[in-house]
Amino acid sequence: MTVVEPIAADRPDEEAPAARRKPMQQRSRDRLERILGAASELIVRTGSDQVKMNEVAALAGISIGSLYQYFPEKSALIRTLAERYNAASRLCIEEALIDVADLDALLQAYAGLIDQYYEIVMAEPVMRDIWSGMQADKQLMALQLAESRVCGALLSAAMQRVHPAIDPARLDVAAFLIWELGEATIRLAISVEPDEGRALVDKFKRMTVQEIAAPSN
Repeated sequence: MTVVEPIAADRPDEEAPAARRKPMQQRSRDRLERILGAASELIVRTGSDQVKMNEVAALAGISIGSLYQYFPEKSALIRTLAERYNAASRLCIEEALIDVADLDALLQAYAGLIDQYYEIVMAEPVMRDIWSGMQADKQLMALQLAESRVCGALLSAAMQRVHPAIDPARLDVAAFLIWELGEATIRLAISVEPDEGRALVDKFKRMTVQEIAAPSN
């Protein structure tokens, strides 16, 4: 494949490009994993704002031209890392909610997911860095909003099984709002001291559990 020249990194009003190459062969997949691993290591060291593409290439043991064959710019690399974390989180949500059939099970699963999500973000420096910088990156904000819609739909489906008499459209709105507010709460929680962050997450759970248990008009 022809080497692609880097694209300017500052494109606030345009959609962030995705990964350029979708590797099919094992060798290419291994190289992609080295790239993502190198980027993650550098983010842990310095934060995503300070990471440079030539540093990623050097740490991954590839040429800068090879790196640009996979990712046209740094924002595409960060977006791929974010998408991976989203996919893993979504799988946890699906597994936690798929068998929910009554209110007690729903509330237990929901509270457990919020706690698990917060703990994962706190324990994973790369995910925490991406989340912290999300408000300054329109593409990451759009990605996160889309993910809230998907996760909200999973929560709404469980709520509909528990509250079959309530208009599904109302539950869709409630679940989407709950999930998006949850994302905002965790972004706030990781920006303050751990004790205060934990208190914020617990308060959010208590507030939203009431809506999940008895959805309002």
